[in-house]
Amino acid sequence: MDNYEKLEKVGEGTYGKVYKAKDRSTGQLVALKKTKLEMDEEGVPPTALREVSLLQMLSQSLYVVRLLCVEHADKRNNTDGKPKPVLYLVFEYLDTDLKKYIDSHRKGPNPRPLSHTLIRSFLYQLCKGVAHCHSHGVLHRDLKPQNLLLDKDRGILKIADLGLGRAFTVPMKSYTHEIVTLWYRAPEVLLGSTHYSTGVDMWSVGCIFAEMVRRQALFPGDSEFQQLLHIFRLLGTPTEKQWPGVTSLRDWHVYPQWEPQNLARAVPSLGPDGVDLLSKMLKYDPAERISAKAALDHPYFDSLDKSQF
Repeated sequence: MDNYEKLEKVGEGTYGKVYKAKDRSTGQLVALKKTKLEMDEEGVPPTALREVSLLQMLSQSLYVVRLLCVEHADKRNNTDGKPKPVLYLVFEYLDTDLKKYIDSHRKGPNPRPLSHTLIRSFLYQLCKGVAHCHSHGVLHRDLKPQNLLLDKDRGILKIADLGLGRAFTVPMKSYTHEIVTLWYRAPEVLLGSTHYSTGVDMWSVGCIFAEMVRRQALFPGDSEFQQLLHIFRLLGTPTEKQWPGVTSLRDWHVYPQWEPQNLARAVPSLGPDGVDLLSKMLKYDPAERISAKAALDHPYFDSLDKSQF
């Protein structure tokens, strides 16, 4: 790790501390993620190795944050004085994320909506990145604006914190004791379904799309129960007809019966094509949700110059 000069701690991710650092030999800025992966005598657990090689493969896409390399260092353990190996993932460094970007348009000296051209471009790139992951059989499972990093100068959006959810089990609270946000979590996950698929990511994409338009979260629940109520109040309480099997999910209860509201009212500045795409991402039945690949061909993106992607 002597090759890197740590500049500052930029956050505590779900999986450990993240530092902004500089590669001493090239001057390139990188993000160092120190994982909480304690290696044993046998070395790195095979599950983690698989995750890392998967990450390296996925980061061939422009729309996934690039994993540059993996370093390991020995940390002296205070208790027994033996060196303890720790793993650092070295990623390309991007200085902002979609959450900060939306916040800067909502508060601060110059609050203004995000331009529809930009929303369209960011959403297209997000769908490209998600389609790339899904085509390799990888679910993200925790897509949210904080996990979407931006290269503002080039107008590029990249998915971060990908695929670590299996080898490094996702804690319910992050290091900083922030509760892990539920705002982007699909209803099947909230209802305790154990078999879920690519639809969980597409639900999150829909929530992120709406948030770019509204500059505030679509479903800001502060508990799993409240989260479901937010969803049901807007989209109506789901029925067996709409979503076969919903009432036999583990955490299903009898809920108040809400009628579906007009989705367009939740995203007033979005045109009909955008509302149509959003409604396809927020279908209750995960099997009916639009796939990332199909979303790329939706009429909402017709006015986008796709040759740039």
